[in-house]
Amino acid sequence: MQISKVYEDDNLLVINKPAGLIVHPKNASDIQESVVSWLIKEYPNIENVGEPFIASGTESPRAGIVHRLDKDTSGLLVVAKNNETFYYLKSLFQTRKIQKHYYALVYGRPKEGHGIIDAPMGRIGLKRTIKLDGSKLIDGKSAITEYEIAKSFDKFTLLDVAPKTGRTHQIRVHLQSIGCPIVGDPIYGPKGWQKPAGLTRLFLHAYKLEFTTQDGKSLVLECELPLELKTILEDLSRT
Repeated sequence: MQISKVYEDDNLLVINKPAGLIVHPKNASDIQESVVSWLIKEYPNIENVGEPFIASGTESPRAGIVHRLDKDTSGLLVVAKNNETFYYLKSLFQTRKIQKHYYALVYGRPKEGHGIIDAPMGRIGLKRTIKLDGSKLIDGKSAITEYEIAKSFDKFTLLDVAPKTGRTHQIRVHLQSIGCPIVGDPIYGPKGWQKPAGLTRLFLHAYKLEFTTQDGKSLVLECELPLELKTILEDLSRT
């Protein structure tokens, strides 16, 4: 799968990850292609940047990756080339000083044109969910997602989504919780609901990152929607 570079300097790299590609391997014996394997091939010195990633009880190289995208999500991913930059970027994420924006096509339409979903997230069994009355939530943590309607269609709505925290599956769970699941979501989406013709993936794309580098440079980085998603929107605009 094709990974493209959106920005690069001596300290960091920002890539455009395609949908269908995992970021980290599932465990030490997982040999499927991943962002980590691509990074180590392209930048051998990056392998031991950052703390080791723990998966299935085993350690694997983090390769400078500071945050993650789901396998089925495409878009911008920032990578540190050295430990100083890794911990600097990590602190930006922890203090919410990196602004992330996603495009998500959802079923239906939110009640408000702009809203904030403030709902703690955790697990019930293996499935990520928000806290519901009477439920026993495992690993519950604060989760905040801001959204705004970018474009409305007949049965769907394109949202500009800005997560303020970084919980696993946060955008997918939060949008499902307000009755607007993301189109093409195999886990949190409704079963049997019609998708736009030609859509073969989750319609979620990380299109924008804003942050200040450790040397004071302000970065605003964007990447276009993949052709498949762009075509879907063009087709919806004609119906």
